[in-house]
Parts: sequence; C-alpha cells; structure tokens
Amino acid sequence: MQRWLIRGAVLAVVHATANVVVSLLRVKDPTGQTTVSALTLGLLAGIAAVWAATDTWRSVPDRGRTWVIASLIAGWGSAVLGVIGRAAFVDATSTSALGSALTGGAAFTALLVLIPAALGLLTGPYLTRSPTR
Repeated sequence: MQRWLIRGAVLAVVHATANVVVSLLRVKDPTGQTTVSALTLGLLAGIAAVWAATDTWRSVPDRGRTWVIASLIAGWGSAVLGVIGRAAFVDATSTSALGSALTGGAAFTALLVLIPAALGLLTGPYLTRSPTR
C-alpha cells in the first residue's frame, strides 16, 4: 500500500475525530473552548511534524511528495468524515455543510498537515541515532 495513502487516511481520521470532539465540546460550553481548540491544533500539528521527522530520520524515499499528497488526502478526507461525524454525534449537520467543508475546511486541514510536515522534514536530519550495542 502506498505510504501517502496510509498517512493521509490516518491523518484524515485523526483530524475528523478532533473536529467532532471540539465541536461537541463547543455545543456544551460555547464560551470556554479557546484553550481546548488551541491545544487540539497544537496536537494535530505536532503529529504531522513528528511523523515527517521520523520519515526523514528513517530515510524514507520520496518523502516530500508523500507528505504533499497525504496532506491533500487528509484535507478532503477529514472534511467528509467531519461532516458525517458532526451529523451523527453533535447536531443536525446536513449535506449543505459539505461544500464549505470541502473548500475552506479541507484547505485548512491540508495546510495544518503540510506546514508542520515540512518542518518535520527539515528537522529530521538533525535527529541523532543512538549507537546499537
């Protein structure tokens, strides 16, 4: 199976789950979710950065293109899964929300994967390997 498909699918599920959980928390307490939203964004960015740095550290071939394609898959996949998740668990979200999710939401998610992944790809070579005994 292609590396970009695995990374994109896993990140789509992770981002959609985070979106649904944050939306659910916002419904319960609309004014008190600033910290939760910020921590969630940091966690999602950290996942992509660490995974990309690990790919560089392990010398995975063609990792740059892998992360570009994975970010696109994660963006569109999390948009669709997020709308489905919000409709099932949060409120009466309908298919009318799919248009904005597939444009603005998908672009935001793609950038939320791509930019930290690029930073991870740049910092990966600086990770040191411990000597094997």
